[in-house]
Amino acid sequence: MSTETDLAQAMYARDTACRSLGIALEEVAAGRARLRMRVSGDMLNGHGIAHGGYLFLLADAAFAYACNAYGPVTLAQSAQVTFLRPAAAGDELVAEAVERVRYGRNGVYDVTVRRPGGAVIAEFRGQSVTVSGRPGETPR
Repeated sequence: MSTETDLAQAMYARDTACRSLGIALEEVAAGRARLRMRVSGDMLNGHGIAHGGYLFLLADAAFAYACNAYGPVTLAQSAQVTFLRPAAAGDELVAEAVERVRYGRNGVYDVTVRRPGGAVIAEFRGQSVTVSGRPGETPR
């Protein structure tokens, strides 16, 4: 098992938000991650489509795993999402995060959320900052 995989598995074991929503960690490598989530009926908004907060959470989680694959604790500094298509109950969504640049303590990552067939649901861009501390410690 690679160091990235070990770090990701340890982080996932502590990630009660993802685990409670059924978000599966599929793949992690330095600067990359892929997660999967099925939209449940509990995730729908008043329009009967997936609430944007859940889509943001899925993309943000992929971003977190991609930027933490290096080892030091890395957090979101800022992020934005563009919703392109609605998702419905039962849809299986895949979020793929890719590092665009890392310089010093900062990084920029793009995440695409799509249905497995390829339809893009959302695009997310996150900026990260590496903080002091070891994985598993509460950042200060």
